[in-house]
Amino acid sequence: MIASWCWDLIEPYLKRNLVNRGIAHPTRRHILEEFVRVWPEFTATIGVQEPWAGTIRFKWLVRLPSADMADFLDGPEAWIGGLYGGGKFKMNLHHGMHFVNTKNFKPAGDPLWPAVPALELD
Repeated sequence: MIASWCWDLIEPYLKRNLVNRGIAHPTRRHILEEFVRVWPEFTATIGVQEPWAGTIRFKWLVRLPSADMADFLDGPEAWIGGLYGGGKFKMNLHHGMHFVNTKNFKPAGDPLWPAVPALELD
């Protein structure tokens, strides 16, 4: 089971994949089968807006494989806030190297993320 807020981000990508593979009008069954096929290769990368040189940049904090996303998907603001505190966060979803969608979160609280080392992106 996947959180409805995340499904809303993924479903258009699944439909495009199917259309690109020649299924002009994907059924619900096609979409669910495509989800099962691609979900193991999904990742969520979470970053926070960080002031930098008079502007902002994203400090990337964590990349979650789909197998490790359950707690995050069940309560993203609580999960982010518990680990990283408050701030303006961005989550990017990818399927392999393909960008799927993004969503912003703004948990309340004191920022804990400045003490967290930045994620080294390949």
